[in-house]
Amino acid sequence: MTEKISYLSHPHSHAVADIVKGIDRDVEKGEDALMLGFGLAMLSSIFAPIAPPVVLLPMVALTFTISACFARLNYYKMQKKLFDSVQHLDRQQKALIDPIVSVFIDYPVVPLVESFNPLMNLRRIWKCVFGGIIMNPLWIPIFYVMGMQITEEKNLGLLNKAIIGVDKKSLSLI
Repeated sequence: MTEKISYLSHPHSHAVADIVKGIDRDVEKGEDALMLGFGLAMLSSIFAPIAPPVVLLPMVALTFTISACFARLNYYKMQKKLFDSVQHLDRQQKALIDPIVSVFIDYPVVPLVESFNPLMNLRRIWKCVFGGIIMNPLWIPIFYVMGMQITEEKNLGLLNKAIIGVDKKSLSLI
């Protein structure tokens, strides 16, 4: 199955609506992945009587890692599809879609390699170590990847706000 590389199947007068609908659907996918990660982490307490913390806590960290990575990769795909779609728009349509494009430009996400590198995220490491000292040192990796998860949620929230603004603006023009 081939994946679409643009939000437009063919340029037409409803191109802005197609882009907004497509990117909104992709934002929902990213939010669903993050919520699935949070939900599975919350359900991990069910296994606490069975699994020791040495096994359970790394599994929670792995759950957060997978959901944050999926959301980040989804964000990259959204960015690529949006920029490919914008090339086919006229000036007026680009002006309507500009708030969404500006979110991707103003709030770029760092590559996953940088997100996982503790030397490039000293502030997050400090917070994780402090939280691990307060709670349990085994929670340090969980706090670290939870920071990635929160960053992804923030980016998707900003993107969702821009989508709502563009949707309202485009509906008022119709």
